[in-house]
Amino acid sequence: MRRRDSEHHLIQRSGWLRAAVLGANDGIVSVAGLVVGVAAGGAGQSALLATGIAGLVAGAMSMAAGEYVSVQSQADTEKADLRIEKRELHEDPQGELAELTAIYVRRGLEPALASEVARQLSAHDALAAHARDELGITEPLRAKPLQAALASAGAFSCGALLPIAAVLLAPEAWAGKLVTAVTVLGLFGSGALAARVGGAPVLRGGLRVAFWGALAMAAASAVGSLFDVRV
Repeated sequence: MRRRDSEHHLIQRSGWLRAAVLGANDGIVSVAGLVVGVAAGGAGQSALLATGIAGLVAGAMSMAAGEYVSVQSQADTEKADLRIEKRELHEDPQGELAELTAIYVRRGLEPALASEVARQLSAHDALAAHARDELGITEPLRAKPLQAALASAGAFSCGALLPIAAVLLAPEAWAGKLVTAVTVLGLFGSGALAARVGGAPVLRGGLRVAFWGALAMAAASAVGSLFDVRV
């Protein structure tokens, strides 16, 4: 039988998975949208390639910076709450013990048992008990800014390579159409893979992402067709 302490729950992937899925999808859609829009305006293959590479570099850096700043803000909030909780535990340990007991009572324990659980957990690590049960802060779900930034930038770059590869391989006259087709297929695969990793229905995840990607491609092509750019 499999040991219970060897269980690995999917929720532990939520920090990097969210950033990676967002980065990959954004890399595919944004760079493909740029390429399709410029192609609809009549640009040549060299201009499309330059557009795709510039979009990859700028987008990856933007995603990394945005993820880092936003997740760091969450981490700062968590640290501030922990500092407050640590101070309250120092100033009023009995009041904090009563607060922890009340939390367990609301969750369904008998008052006597709730009091004993709160007492033993506080004796072991009072701050960890309050962080987990009062603030909802646990180590697997703690904000990790660098992890999120690297996952987002790396996934964005991988996603952006798909439309760039399509530009390199496609005949110039078919570049826009091929990029659109490859992008939609890539988004379906990205959504399906993310759903599989996250334990969600694979088909629904793939179709959901592909639909919004196709909509983005249509909008980009419509905007690009308003201009006549020959390079």
